[in-house]
Parts: sequence; C-alpha cells; structure tokens
Amino acid sequence: MDLRIFTEPQQGAGYETLLRVAQATEQLGFDAFFRSDHYLRMGDGDPLPGPTDAWVTLAGLARETSRIRLGTLMTAGTFRLPGVLAIQVAQVDAMSGGRVEFGLGAGWFAEEHTAYGIPFPKEKFPRLEEQLAIVTGLWGTPVGETFSFRGEHYQLTDSPALPKPAQERVPVLVGGMGKVRTPRLAAKYADEFNIPFRSAAESAEQFAVVRAAVEESGRKADELVYSNALVACVGRTDAEVARRAAAIGRDAAELRADGLAGTPAEVVEKIGVYREAGCQRIYFQILDLDDLDHLELIASEVGPQLD
Repeated sequence: MDLRIFTEPQQGAGYETLLRVAQATEQLGFDAFFRSDHYLRMGDGDPLPGPTDAWVTLAGLARETSRIRLGTLMTAGTFRLPGVLAIQVAQVDAMSGGRVEFGLGAGWFAEEHTAYGIPFPKEKFPRLEEQLAIVTGLWGTPVGETFSFRGEHYQLTDSPALPKPAQERVPVLVGGMGKVRTPRLAAKYADEFNIPFRSAAESAEQFAVVRAAVEESGRKADELVYSNALVACVGRTDAEVARRAAAIGRDAAELRADGLAGTPAEVVEKIGVYREAGCQRIYFQILDLDDLDHLELIASEVGPQLD
C-alpha cells in the first residue's frame, strides 16, 4: 500500500509551510507530496496568507526535494489553457528529475473563479476531455514532429510540442464518481484512478465500474493504480484524536466514520477495509499543516503495519 501526503493549502498555508511539509514527507518515508489546486479558502476562517499556485509551488518543491513524487489532486481544468499547462508540467517534471504526476479535473468551485476573474464555463467536462487529449498529445509527439488539434473548445496548429517531460510518460490521474464519462476518460488516458472522500463500499463499486471500462477499451484493468484520498486524524489516544479533530474544525466521531481517524491500530484496520475494496494507494489529507508530529505518527506507527 503506497502512502502519500495530500495538502489543501488554500485553507491557509504559504510556500514555506508547504516546503516544511514536503521535506518532512520525504524524510519520513512517504511516497509522494500532493496538493490541491484552489485559489480561495473554503468555509470560515482566516484567509491569510492567501492562495498559492499549485504548479509554481511544485516547481519550487521540485528543486528542494530529491525522492518523493510530486503532483496535484486535481489540477483545475478551468485555470489554464491546455497548451500552456503541458509546458508548465513538463518543465516541473524536468526540474524534479522526472518525479511529477499529473491529476486533471474539470474544476468545480465557482466562487474562486468569480473572486479572481477566471471564466467558469457551463460545459466543463467536454473541455476536460479535450484538455487531456491535448496535453498527452503534446507530450507524446515525437521530437521533430508537430502536433495539431481541432476540437470544439481548443485548436492547435503545428505546435512543436515542446518541451518534453523528463519521464517517458508522466502518470496521469483521473478521478471522481461519474458512472459513464469519467470511467471512459480514465480508460483512455489515466494511469491512476482516484476516489476522494468516499466509503470503502462506494469505492469498491466505482473501482469495479472503472475496471470494466478499462477492459472494454482494450487495456488491462491492472494497468491502472486505484487510490483513495481520505482526511487523516490519527492520535495515540482518544484525547489526541479529539484534539487534532478540533484543530481542523471537525468532529472526531464523524472523522472515524468517514475518514482515517483514530488510533494507529484503528487506522490500519480501516485501511485494510479499503484494501479489500480494491484500493492500492492512500492519500492522507492533512489539514493542519503546522502539526508535523501528525505526519511522524502516521509514518512510524501506521506505515510499518501496512507492509
């Protein structure tokens, strides 16, 4: 079971905080550091220091880490033109020595678009499909050849399709609970399928739908990695669990039911349920980014029990 750290810096974290968390992620033996791609805080609370850009952040972390994978859950398809995005991700991959993974979603948070003057198109999913075709098409075009694309939303003519990522293939993540279009996109483009914040039973059902779509497309279902993102709230005692839950404005009982909360033994048992549902990789959503002891506890007392 791969264990990864997933952060939500729009809730109140600047680059220096993210750097500390990413370096702790590497030092403690986790597989990867991922972040969301949002420009506005969700819910009440102090908005400072303000948003950070996902790919600017990952570019910095690419130069200040050496082992961990780096990526997004998920890059918002509404924020960047696909040709520009392909350049940005390829450059960060080169800066990291080939450690980038690329999650792309349609974008959903209308208020952040209004706040920063970003267009919020009504039909986002068809754009997402074209974006995946363009980004992967640009990366996959042999050096010396050009790439053109004629879609309803985007048109590219004779692009040199440069720069190339350092990796021969940047892993692409697709996720969600859609029953038709999302599995079809995953089958066509994805190396990993991610389900955020859903139960093991719901995950098992969705993984089965996606696996069937992958097989129907002519690929083997096991070509994809199947993963879950779940909020983490781990403590050695019930009091420590409650303290960590309160620090992120959540109820410990609710987190025990819907996330990865409780003592290390409880969390290991819960992850086992997700493993039985088909999950191969866990993203621990860490909401209190100042609590590095939380990461150390997960690394020292949860991770070793999952080997």
